[in-house]
Amino acid sequence: MNDNEPSLEPSAAATPDRPQATVGREPPNWERSAIEKWMDATLAEQRSARRWKYGLRTAWLVFLVALVWLGVDRGTVHNADISRPHTAVVEIKGEIASGGEANAEVVVSSMRSAFEDEGAQAVVLLVNSPGGSPVQAGIINDEIRRLKALHKKPVYVVVEETCASAAYYIAVAADQIFVDKASVVGSIGVLMDGFGFTGLMDKLGVERRLMTAGQNKGFLDPFSPQTEKQREFAQAMLNQIHQQFIAAVKAGRGDRLKETPETFSGLFWTGDQAVQMGLADQLGNLDFVAREIVKAPEIIDYTRRENVAERLVKRFGASMGESMAQALRTAPALR
Repeated sequence: MNDNEPSLEPSAAATPDRPQATVGREPPNWERSAIEKWMDATLAEQRSARRWKYGLRTAWLVFLVALVWLGVDRGTVHNADISRPHTAVVEIKGEIASGGEANAEVVVSSMRSAFEDEGAQAVVLLVNSPGGSPVQAGIINDEIRRLKALHKKPVYVVVEETCASAAYYIAVAADQIFVDKASVVGSIGVLMDGFGFTGLMDKLGVERRLMTAGQNKGFLDPFSPQTEKQREFAQAMLNQIHQQFIAAVKAGRGDRLKETPETFSGLFWTGDQAVQMGLADQLGNLDFVAREIVKAPEIIDYTRRENVAERLVKRFGASMGESMAQALRTAPALR
């Protein structure tokens, strides 16, 4: 076939009734369409993964809560019939502080349960603490006196190794205090401690840049010098709290207290010495008090304690909350 002969193949040229063929060509903006589909699929996958993660953690949380509510050692355990005459015990051990095991909320709740049980002939506070917060101790002291008057039941304190400072603040609200001859009792005082690094900073050439609104706002800052006026202010506050402590001791011990110049100086004494000074009443342990004083040898512990399941629930809940906060912070802006 030469170049002058007409072609027998169908023409691809466009005619009025036949548009030009588009076979093999992509529609316009196909790249954008593909990217959008990919982004939609990615976001859907991320949402699905988050839902599975939160759902799994929620399921574990529900499971752990169920363990607690189904009776897996839910804190206070009564090993005997609480309707029978018994001696109720509440432990106060370790530092007395908000958030600690010996805090006002836990101790007061335990005491209320003990007082409310008809079988409890008396409430014994089993104390082994070096002290802590005067605020927490004051709350417990006030509640002891209120519950005694409300339920007409005696309260005794039995000291193990130590009953000092804020722990003794609590103890003086009891009707009687029993100690071991080698117990440590007293420390009727208040302190505020800290460190000052201004001299060391001068030697090292370190400049402290502290900005405050209020000339005394940073007077407890360890890296700033303390003026005499600020020191006097802090001392006046400590003296006021000390007087509150002294008033509580005098109100609780009454005529039994044999006051000396050292009684409220912050010193502490052995159990034998405490009895002689009127800071305690006599020697005796928990069994002795239950058997000889309360006349109810059976002892039931009312102390609220966190069990393994409760601790797991708290830790899991905290972890889940942190994870959710992190997910919200890092979540994609597109949804």
